[in-house]
Amino acid sequence: MTEQELDGGTLDASPEGMLDSVDRRILGVIQSRFPLESRPYAVIGEELGLAEEEVLERVRALKKRKIIRRLGANFQSAKLGFRSSLCAAKVPDAALEAFIAEVNRHPGVTHNYLRDHAYNVWFTLIAPSWEALCDTLEGISRSTGIAVLNLPATRLYKIKVDFSFG
Repeated sequence: MTEQELDGGTLDASPEGMLDSVDRRILGVIQSRFPLESRPYAVIGEELGLAEEEVLERVRALKKRKIIRRLGANFQSAKLGFRSSLCAAKVPDAALEAFIAEVNRHPGVTHNYLRDHAYNVWFTLIAPSWEALCDTLEGISRSTGIAVLNLPATRLYKIKVDFSFG
């Protein structure tokens, strides 16, 4: 099954050979233990024996190459009172662009993918309450004329994944 990300980036199956050892070490730090400090890149640099500016330049380059798509905290939304759901829709080719734009305009959309399947658009949505989540999905359907499947998780299986960068 093929998959294309629809939320501003592209999937990058970058071979390991595209990263040098310094990039790998930086990625190893920022993926799981990003310093909560006023100058986090200076802290990373100190840990890795690099200047703050070099860490910043390398992170910017990794973002530009789309190896890093986003830097930000991951919260356990349910513990904060939020609700989330996996959503899917059967979107005709002629309506894809408008549907994707409508979905992506909602700040609670965290992922949005085009897949080679009858349900060709899949996205995740998070909202402050179940009612707000359902209202957002109803609004997307009303605006686009396309029904959206609401598939909330009934059990959490994946909590965290760390990639080994050698």
